Amino acid sequence: MNYLLDTHAFIWWLEDSTELSATARKVISNPENRIFMSHASLWELAIKISIGRVVFPLASIETELQQNGFEMLAIKTSHIICSATLPEHHRDPFDRMLVAQSQIENITLITFDKQVQAYDLMWEW
Repeated sequence: MNYLLDTHAFIWWLEDSTELSATARKVISNPENRIFMSHASLWELAIKISIGRVVFPLASIETELQQNGFEMLAIKTSHIICSATLPEHHRDPFDRMLVAQSQIENITLITFDKQVQAYDLMWEW
């Protein structure tokens, strides 16, 4: 199956944090699953690093993605259009983009965020 990581799930995976649920950990570690990381999450991560909310060596991001076998999911015009038409469950533009990508690409989003889970999408936690 195909899964898209929310930004916090990616960070918690890399940190081996107990914040990551056992179910999410099992899904991510299953070699039969394809795990995607959105360019939107990388952008969000870069912003959080620049304002001091997250400590992460951004220069190593490509190495981390390769070592973990994660694939990048580019932002398409259809994702942008979909994100603009979503209900206002969540105002965060990065999370709205992940929802749109999940819906358009028919991919399960791995997220802890209850506001994101309120959308019409497949999610796992």
